[in-house]
Amino acid sequence: MALKVAIQMDHISTINIAGDTSFALSLEAQKRGHELYHYTPDRLSMRDGEVYAQIERLEVRDIKGDHYTLGEPERHDLSEMDVVLIRQDPPFDMNYITNTFLLERIHPRTLVINDPSWVRNSPEKIFVTEFADLMPETLITKDPQEVIKFRKEFGDIILKPLYGNGGAGIFHLADGDRNLSSLLEMFGQMFREPFIVQRYLKDVRAGDKRIILVDGEPVGAINRVPSDTDARSNMHAGGRPEPTKLTTREREICERIGPALRERGFIFVGIDVIGDYITEINVTSPTGIREIERFDGTNVAAIFWDAVEARR
Repeated sequence: MALKVAIQMDHISTINIAGDTSFALSLEAQKRGHELYHYTPDRLSMRDGEVYAQIERLEVRDIKGDHYTLGEPERHDLSEMDVVLIRQDPPFDMNYITNTFLLERIHPRTLVINDPSWVRNSPEKIFVTEFADLMPETLITKDPQEVIKFRKEFGDIILKPLYGNGGAGIFHLADGDRNLSSLLEMFGQMFREPFIVQRYLKDVRAGDKRIILVDGEPVGAINRVPSDTDARSNMHAGGRPEPTKLTTREREICERIGPALRERGFIFVGIDVIGDYITEINVTSPTGIREIERFDGTNVAAIFWDAVEARR
């Protein structure tokens, strides 16, 4: 049965199709005969309890420079859709949170992926702390004295925004680096929220593994290796993707977190693992499936749509 699928995303004209997961999901949906619609988060509205958006019919093509066609925008009640995909990039701010409140009004009559109430209640760098024994030592605070104590205990640390994404604002402070006070001043001025500090994991030089889970089960992974001049492995920050296989430890991590993902209705999730430690559980708009298919042929988009279709 063909599904009516609306994708809430950053405008499709801005994406790099070679590595864009939303585009890969769209290609597979179109291949299956589903009707695709596109809208950006700023066009989401609610009036008198009705949640609607100015949406455009979407066609996609795997052709660089000619990858989409949009129809004329039309106002549609989103409860008339079968599926809404939340696929815009963070930051996870009040705008993002407000959108989850609106989409919660139509879920589960319309299947919103991921479940908007649990997306709101599971910030990616906080949700993971429910599995503290699987993580490196981690501090969430805005108190400079707590950060200084943590630094004295562990030497090398990572300092990053609590609600950031794509590697933006991540700093590696080696033992003896004298920039900590200045960075704390800057973070204090830039962010109202606390920030996150973690023990630096030297294994990151060998890569930061992105593992994709569908319905709480691992279905594919890539390794992201940082450049020689950067501490970050995110592909947005110049990390190099390479093929990989899951280790016994990584499978143990997936088994531990899988039930929690299923309980929260998280159909599509990406986790980050460095060495033996999980560092994030990404539930907003995980990426990496085009690289996975390119390296080992696994069509994660097909596995995803199998899971969605089973619910409709």
